[in-house]
Amino acid sequence: MNKIVSKKQLSADVWEMAFEAPHIVEEHKAGQFLIVQVDRQWGERIPLTIADSDPATGTITVVFQAVGASTMKLSRFEVGDELPTVLGPLGQPSEIEKVGHVVLCGGGIGVAPVYPIAKAMKEAGNRVTGILAARTKDLLIFEERMRAVCDEIIICTDDGSYGRKCLVTVPLKELCEQEGARPDRVIAIGPPVMMKFCAATTKPFGIPTIVSLNTIMIDGTGMCGGCRVTVGDKLKFVCVDGPDFDGHLVDWDNMLKRMRAFRPMEETARQKERDHVCRMQAAADALSKKEVR
Repeated sequence: MNKIVSKKQLSADVWEMAFEAPHIVEEHKAGQFLIVQVDRQWGERIPLTIADSDPATGTITVVFQAVGASTMKLSRFEVGDELPTVLGPLGQPSEIEKVGHVVLCGGGIGVAPVYPIAKAMKEAGNRVTGILAARTKDLLIFEERMRAVCDEIIICTDDGSYGRKCLVTVPLKELCEQEGARPDRVIAIGPPVMMKFCAATTKPFGIPTIVSLNTIMIDGTGMCGGCRVTVGDKLKFVCVDGPDFDGHLVDWDNMLKRMRAFRPMEETARQKERDHVCRMQAAADALSKKEVR
């Protein structure tokens, strides 16, 4: 069992959680992910990219957004609780090598999986620039961690509440055009639309651009086929062939269309979980009133 040792709410629906997983820590490399189940028998398999690992304590850190039924359940686990099932590390590690100037673009909670890659790229001897993006200042995560491993940090918010009021692609294009600042490699992790346009931004400059497609994974071991994507003229499975791929070769339109196919089922599951939470709260309130009498 994997005991939770820390839990922190980063924003309204985003949580950082660390739990014991010494065997996973021993094998973990930047870019890999875990499968977590919150219910041993009937629980959905949740793919979560590893945000950090600590060999000294044998703990793994993940960051997740409580937007689906299973992640909503996971957010209710507390320090001292044990996760029923944790499988990992899975997926192919990110390619870490000295290439020169590496620019890492993180959008929303995508900043968390960007962090271990930024750290590894810096340790490999690269100049590292981080572009962190969020809708608003309150939703920006991992800023201090990223500042500790990057040579330069650029922050963008949609509403201008912190950093620059722009999309991540604006400073990315500026770097691509700037003499002496042109990236030798770009890595983008975040919402699929963000990654799509990061790849479109770098393509005219011929800059190798890697994206992480972990958002489309389901089973995590290649058995369900739900994470299949077209990369170039080949069919790939994100969980076993990735999650990192050449962003210039991904068929983004097909991927986005396939992701929308699950929305009705996801909304049904979310509503059931919301109803369950409401019933639990109503029962607790009724019990509290009874005890007061």
